[in-house]
Amino acid sequence: MAWQYSEKTKQLFMDAVHGKPGTHLGEIENPDGFGEHGSIACGDAMRFTFRVKRHPTDPTKDVITEARYLTFGCTSAIASSEGLCTLIERGRYTPIEALKITNKDIIEFLGGLPEQKIHCSVMGAEALEAAVFNWAQRRGVDLKALGIDIHAHEQEEGRIVCKCFSLTEPYLRRKIRELNLRTIPEITNAVKAGGACMSCHHAPGGLQDLLDEIWGKQPSQLPVLPAAPPRPLEPSVEARKSDGRTALSPYQFAKRVEKVMDEYVRPMLRRDGGDVEIVDIKDHIVYCQLGGRCQGCAGASQTLKMMIERTLKDMVDERIRVVEV
Repeated sequence: MAWQYSEKTKQLFMDAVHGKPGTHLGEIENPDGFGEHGSIACGDAMRFTFRVKRHPTDPTKDVITEARYLTFGCTSAIASSEGLCTLIERGRYTPIEALKITNKDIIEFLGGLPEQKIHCSVMGAEALEAAVFNWAQRRGVDLKALGIDIHAHEQEEGRIVCKCFSLTEPYLRRKIRELNLRTIPEITNAVKAGGACMSCHHAPGGLQDLLDEIWGKQPSQLPVLPAAPPRPLEPSVEARKSDGRTALSPYQFAKRVEKVMDEYVRPMLRRDGGDVEIVDIKDHIVYCQLGGRCQGCAGASQTLKMMIERTLKDMVDERIRVVEV
């Protein structure tokens, strides 16, 4: 299934991966603020840096003049990061004022995001908080004295609820309240908790217990399922698609993969002197050979999984696997 993005989201992504002037993909050397959020191991990670114009006497009046990001992520992760940087630079915000930007502001800037991709906008807001905390330490700003709680140690302290993504109970409780998350699917869409092995859904002290404690236990109701239609002996091509749309033929699938590789993946790799070629496509397995600086690189496996495979999953079919040959 390919996600349905707004035209603005797709354009921001394309501009970023092609390095169009005015975009923000990259990293600031010797930044005034540095923050990270997420985990490379789980596939979603973001590094956020910014530079300020320093006020001569009052550091709380420093103004962010430049913002950059690096991210392992899909179309929505890159577009959300672009949106965050744009909002900050246009607003001429101080670091403290930038904290007022929420994931909802980012989503509105993009013209909407699929529910399953909301966590990408949350990731940007969290990385910004970490960068502001870093700036405050460098500039000697006492955030607590200003009534600002950035939850700097939230991910390090507290019981781990979601082991797959190392998300703690204090963090999840805060996000459930901040984002008004009422169901497990809403939690997963917003912060990814419970999106892998799902063992934390109904375990003691798990996601459902947190929801019940915060919002009150809701009476359980069994869903009323519609009568199943008669199952044909030989399902049609259309019936094999989980989202109800016509399935791509092998030829159409291959052409779609080639188009995404040409327009999205290769430009991003070539920015750093790398390249990739498609060797073969069988079912949903895409066999690739890395070239240029990517060939033999220690991070080649991460490039395949975190960038190439995720982009193809996002823009062609979530069942795709990329294998290096």
